[in-house]
Parts: sequence; structure tokens; C-alpha cells
Amino acid sequence: MRTRAVVLLVGVWLLGLLSPSGVGAQGERTVFVLTVDDAITTTIADYFERGIDLAEEAGAEAVVIRLNTPGGDLASTVRIMETLENAQVPVIVYVWPRGGMAASAGTLILLAAHGAAMAPRTTIGAAHPVTLPGGEEGVPEDLIEKMTNVMAEHAALFAERRGEEAATWAEKAIRESATASPEEALELGVIDLIAADMDDLLEGFDGRQVRLGDGREVVLRTAGAATREVPMSLIEQLLSVLINPNIALLLLAIGVQAILIELSSPGGWVAGFVGVLCLALAAYSMGVLPVNWLGLLLIVVAFVLFALDIKAPTHGALTAAGVGTFIAGALILFNAPVGSPYGRVSVPLVVAVAVMTALFFAFVVAKAIGAQKPRPVTGKEGLIGRQGVVKARLDPRGIVLVAGERWQAESLEGPIEEGETVEVVEVVGFRLRVRKVASDA
Repeated sequence: MRTRAVVLLVGVWLLGLLSPSGVGAQGERTVFVLTVDDAITTTIADYFERGIDLAEEAGAEAVVIRLNTPGGDLASTVRIMETLENAQVPVIVYVWPRGGMAASAGTLILLAAHGAAMAPRTTIGAAHPVTLPGGEEGVPEDLIEKMTNVMAEHAALFAERRGEEAATWAEKAIRESATASPEEALELGVIDLIAADMDDLLEGFDGRQVRLGDGREVVLRTAGAATREVPMSLIEQLLSVLINPNIALLLLAIGVQAILIELSSPGGWVAGFVGVLCLALAAYSMGVLPVNWLGLLLIVVAFVLFALDIKAPTHGALTAAGVGTFIAGALILFNAPVGSPYGRVSVPLVVAVAVMTALFFAFVVAKAIGAQKPRPVTGKEGLIGRQGVVKARLDPRGIVLVAGERWQAESLEGPIEEGETVEVVEVVGFRLRVRKVASDA
């Protein structure tokens, strides 16, 4: 009887472990949460794809993207819209936190989501393109107009499922940079609800039906669902930090200076490795940022001017010109349009980097040139450090034989006998000042 009781208790315990209320591994509803608080770039697009793939593999109830962005790269935005459209799990874009925004590219991402919500006192809209995909500056107005027409039509296709008013507003957001508060967006049907926090969001979407890109209708069961944060990976965070004009400028300057160190002191590898790495990271950054390549040409000219001033007796005139050229080049290189989500380069930083680069360049190149100058082998300078033999006793003056010639010499250390070895310390007129070389024991 006692044995049966033990077996029964063990059985009940095992059933408890296997039930949904036991481990929660089976049947638990999970919502994956991604958070973006930056400009939209190719790194953010990679992050979205990775997070949605993880949610699909885990069979998540939904994916919530907490979004706070001033905008970003148009090519990356279109890629994200495509990812959301083809997702096999419902995706909800939540403009968060309070006071945040999903401007420009962020608005397009919100329109492409299966569900949309905003926190109080947030803003969407102002989606008029300012640059073409790839970040080229100085784009002709007719090309901007063509891109505007394409994006207006593209956004309207996504907004149509939210109603005619939402589609009309989406077109105005792109053509006229229209904006909307949470209350206005809700009235227009652009968003589904206003949520104060994550719990409010999940409660609000519970029971709602959404249509995925493949036409499937899905009823959301988000109330009480567990949330799983999917943070950006270390690599994604690093690449995101690099997409900043100030970081790009610093990497460019450090890379060039490290390469100069390697060239001035060949044989090592650390400086060369650091230089190549910094230049590679700067190239990646400039490949994403809107840049004007004329600025890079001016920066190269600045380095040439720094080098010429080392060899030409201009008393710093070329260095001053190089500093000015470097500043102009950096400002032109990162001359982002007003309102760029990537920010603008800091003018004080540009000036400081230009001056420091000029001083560093002058120091390194001057040292390198000095090191390459051969030691004098003729004349008075060529005698210093030479050794010779005493031919007539020095007391303190006498005769020594140095470099095959007899010289009047003066001892600095008392009498030195004939035949002793001496070293030339100084040349005064035609007389050598010498000291005795200690003989090996």
C-alpha cells in the first residue's frame, strides 16, 4: 500500500512537470520585443530580420518593435518594409517612449507593420525623401521628385489596408511632410490604438485579427503573454555606432596617422594593423552616411600640403593651408542635409582634428626624415666618435693617428701614453679633444 502511494505521488509530480503550468515550455504564448532608438540603417535592417527569424522559429505569438527614430536610409527602409510584409508572424510597431517619434523612414516602417500603436505624446510623419538610396548628396531635384512619387505610391499600398483616410494621409506625409499626433493618427486609422506601456499594448491587441502578407488571418492572443527581449548583438551595436559623421572623421584621421607611424618605423605591425582597421571602418561608415566625395579629395590634398611643408622652407605656410583645406574637406565630406537622421559633423571637432593631425604629421615626418639622414663620414663631424692611437704622449697635448691622419690632440683625462687607444670627443679648430678608451680586462 505504501509503495502504491509513493508511485502515485511520483506520477502526479511528473504530470505537473509536463503540463503547461509546470515548465511553461509548451503552450506558453510569447511576444518577442525588439527596440530601436537610432537612425534606420542597414544594421537596423539586419537586426529586424534576425529578430523576426528568431520569433518565427520559436512560434511566437507576435513581434513588437518599439521604435524611436528620426528617419534613415531609404534603401534600408524599403528592405525592412519587405521583411515585414513577408513575415510569418504578426509584427506590431509601437512608437515609444513618450515624447519619441517615428519620423520619415520610421513612418514607412509603421505603415508596413500588421499592427501599429503609439505612446502618448509621440509623433509620426514628415516622410519626404531628402537623399537617394546610397546617401549621395547634391541629388538633382527631378530625381528627388521621382523618388517621392515612387515612395508615395509604395506607402499608399501598405496604408490602404487601414482605410482610405490612412492612405491619403500616408501620401501627404511623403509629398508634403505631414505629421500626426497619436490622437490624429488613431482617428485617421493609421494606428490601431494608443498604448501607455507594454502591458497596455498587449491588452489592447488581444483578440484583434490581422492579415499577414500571404493572406492568412491571425487572431492575436497577446494578453498575459510573456515578453522576450531581443537586444542588438555586439556587432550590430558596433556597426550602429560607426554610422556617425564624427566617428567616421576620427577613424579616418587615426587611420592615416597610424599608417604614417608604420611607414616611418617599418618592421612593426601594430600601427599598420590599427591604421588599416580604422580606415576600413571609416570606409564602411562613409558607405552608409550621405557624403560628398569632393570633401575626401580635399582631405587628401591637405595631407599632401602637410608633407610638402616638411621639405619646403615655407615657415608653416603650407601647414596653415593644409589645416584650412582639411577643415573645408571634412565639412564638405559630411555636409548632411538639414534634418538628416545621422546628425551633422561637429565643427569644433573638425578644427581640433585638423590641428592635431597637422602637428602629428609634422612630428612623424620630421622624425622619419631625420632618421633617414646618414651619419657624416667626412669633415669635423665625421671624426667625433672615431677611435685612434696615440703617437706622441698626451700630457695633456700630443699627437694621435685617427682615420689614417696625424692630428694635434688634447687629453681630457690626464696623461695618456704612446700606443694607447683614444676616442675623439670634440673637434676644436684643428685640434682633437680625446679621452682614453678602457682596455678589455
